[in-house]
Amino acid sequence: MQLQQPEATREQAETTPLVRAAQAGDKQAFGRLVTCYERSVYATVFRRLPNHAEAQELCQEVFLQALRKLDQLRDPRCFGGWLRSIAARMAINRAVRRAPWMTAEAETFEAPCAEHETPLGAMLAQERRQQVRVGLNRLRALDRDTLVAFYFQGRSLVEMSERFESPVGTIKRRLHVARNRLAKELEALAPA
Repeated sequence: MQLQQPEATREQAETTPLVRAAQAGDKQAFGRLVTCYERSVYATVFRRLPNHAEAQELCQEVFLQALRKLDQLRDPRCFGGWLRSIAARMAINRAVRRAPWMTAEAETFEAPCAEHETPLGAMLAQERRQQVRVGLNRLRALDRDTLVAFYFQGRSLVEMSERFESPVGTIKRRLHVARNRLAKELEALAPA
């Protein structure tokens, strides 16, 4: 009877020779690593930047960064985690540096985009909006007000600082904590 290797061990066994070859300059080996990890990197990026085009663009940048820094990876068995940490860090940086979202009325979020929307896409988008509303309603008032002010009303950190009578650093921390709490609420709402 042959025992199955755990998934992580099998992934490491398949990845390690490719990483070593890529570190030695083999571009095809790095291309195979990209193929193996592109879905994982995309998922990591998309969690922070829920925009398909932006997530795809950042994935390319993540792999370019990984290629530039590949010689710094000491243990090839750690490639997957190392790559996902690069993706998460770059996604956070992009999310923090991008322009604030524009303010819009609630009807704007409800209106479908007829040129590009499919019935399935419309149904999934409506379901996501509903889950976000439910998730927001499950948060404490301060968390909900912080997220609504920043993401839906388009308030800057300085404006929020004045409105909530708190330093900008506190507002940043509240946003971070509120986003994490909303993510946990959304995970709890997600079907298994």
